[in-house]
Amino acid sequence: MKLFSTLLAAACALACLTPAAAQQDWPTRPVKILVGSAPGGGTDAMARAVADRLGPLLKQPVVVENRPGASNTLAADVTAKSTDGHTMIMGVSTAHAIAPHLLKLGYDSDKDLVPVVFVGAVPNVLVVNNALPVDSVQSLVKLAREKPGQLNYASSGSGSTQHIAAELFKDASGVFITHIPYRGSGPALIDLVGGQVQMSFDTMPSVIGQIKNGRMKPLAVASAKRNPQLPNVPTMAEAGLKGVEMNAWYGIYMPASTPRAVQDRVYADVTRVLAMPETQSRLSAIGADLTPMTQAQFAAFHAAENKRYAELITRKNIKLD
Repeated sequence: MKLFSTLLAAACALACLTPAAAQQDWPTRPVKILVGSAPGGGTDAMARAVADRLGPLLKQPVVVENRPGASNTLAADVTAKSTDGHTMIMGVSTAHAIAPHLLKLGYDSDKDLVPVVFVGAVPNVLVVNNALPVDSVQSLVKLAREKPGQLNYASSGSGSTQHIAAELFKDASGVFITHIPYRGSGPALIDLVGGQVQMSFDTMPSVIGQIKNGRMKPLAVASAKRNPQLPNVPTMAEAGLKGVEMNAWYGIYMPASTPRAVQDRVYADVTRVLAMPETQSRLSAIGADLTPMTQAQFAAFHAAENKRYAELITRKNIKLD
């Protein structure tokens, strides 16, 4: 009996030490950050900004792996079902707050994935091809009314923030424009620059470089206030269309089976990365709003956004093309 008591005490002591040991020992191999869209988009930019600085803190390579498709949910599905203990995803509102209300998923977004670190948010921007003869939101609306159904808009996929923003735009303006979904912002913007599509409501990280290089024209930002990266570009409300507000937010999600000690390690180290001046400068340059959250605050934010988009999608009767 005395031996049993001694073993029981030792087991309890070991259990108390296990989380700390897990946090200290993890990771034991390279870490993957999955991205649910093609290279060149906002999610990809966020992931690489974090990955580039995270590796030295974890003392393991951190590799960004693009798995585009199904409104960013292919990568989320892989992450949710991952058992290697070293896979996470740079989640985006498209996959974690919008798609669950539009797609039949092979995983439960709320039960199989856990929000760990909120990274930041960026506004969507209405951009048009340079050859399109418009220079304002109102002139675009006029042209679209003159050519119903003849103007196309690109998105990174059905159910993306670009898609939802365009639906809000259509509702507010009364125009009919045609949706052309792509497997990510990268290929969508290639066709926008090339003139195969006329406009997009893409995220700031995806378009800011193209705007500054003069390869496309920004007409408005879909945010409550102007963005410091585009101070001369009006908000949608300033341009005459109220209610067209949309942003994309990003955060690290991990499989729900991830030990809490590992979640704590990821939260701590990614938070350190986000506090670095180099990271802040890099993300601010692409229009990101870096608002720190605790993990509990991120979980509450995730739940609130899920509810908000569920109500919006139902109210606007938004469906996949």
